[in-house]
Formats: sequence, structure tokens, C-alpha cells
Amino acid sequence: MQEPIPGAAPSTATLAFGPLGHLLFKASKLAAIFGGLIFVAIVVMSIISIVGRKLWSAPVPGDVEMLQMAAAFASASFFAYCHMNGGDVKVDFFTAKASPATVHRLEAFGSLLVGLVGALITWRAGVGALAIKEAGETSMILGWPVWIAQMLMLPGFLLMALAGFYMVGIHLRLSTVQSGLNSGVQA
Repeated sequence: MQEPIPGAAPSTATLAFGPLGHLLFKASKLAAIFGGLIFVAIVVMSIISIVGRKLWSAPVPGDVEMLQMAAAFASASFFAYCHMNGGDVKVDFFTAKASPATVHRLEAFGSLLVGLVGALITWRAGVGALAIKEAGETSMILGWPVWIAQMLMLPGFLLMALAGFYMVGIHLRLSTVQSGLNSGVQA
């Protein structure tokens, strides 16, 4: 498996970004940072609740509900940045001896799948949130509308879809470049 090393030079795919790719990458990075801050807030709230429960029998009311709702949309905010940064889990056992052009074609196919799954999840989560809104479902303890937490996941999933579709073009272009380099070497 090849994970990006923090602080290492950018990948070939990242260097191939155009203006739209850089904009999408920045939006994805901001979403990931925001998701990380939400997780920090969840941890702080959980610690306060646990300490309050153990020392003073006074937990944060609805702490589990808040944790579930916040973690759902915070998690969705990481997918696009991870994909654009090449941080997806990949097992390169089968492609270790493949040409770079072949690897980029397979990466393009994987990115297409990421884009399609992201679009499907965005669509279905949006439809589900609207159905929950119509039903008037609220959380048990706090009485918060559940549909809001579900709607907050949509930007992350939409960014994931856009990142996947954008990376298809990047990898196909790099595949073509690599094919040209390989044919030039063989000639």
C-alpha cells in the first residue's frame, strides 16, 4: 500500500491540477479542517460529559445525540480531500509491476467509482433528509430536527463526487502522457 507521507512532495496527480482542481482541492481541504475541528469539539464535549457524570452526576444532556449528529457530517467532510490527496486505501500488489500508464487508467476507473458513489450518496441522503423533515422526526432527548444533521452531510458527499469526477480527468491525462513517454522510449 502506498500512503502519502506527511510533508512529502506532492504526488504527480496533485501537480497536474489546473485552476479548477486547485479550487476544488482548497475547498476539500477547508472541509476536512472544519470536520477535524468538529471532532475536536465532540471530544471536548464528551470529556466534559464523562467528568460531569462521574464527579457530579451531571452529564451534558443529549451528549450521545450531539455526538452522533456531529460525527455524521464531520466524517463526510474528509472524503474529498483524502481522494484528491491520493490518501485512499490502495493495495498495489496487482499493479506493482504494471506500467505507470496502466496504473493511471486503473486510478481513473477508481476515481469514476468514487464520483458515482459520492453522487449516489448525495442524492439519497438528500432525499432521505427531506423525508425525515416531512415526518418531523426529532432527537429523543434534545428534540433537535434530525433532518438538519443529515443535510449537513451533503456538502461533504458532493465534494467527494466532484473530487472523484475531477480525478478521472487527471488520471486519464497522466495515462496519456505516460503512454506517450513509454512509446518514445521504445522507439
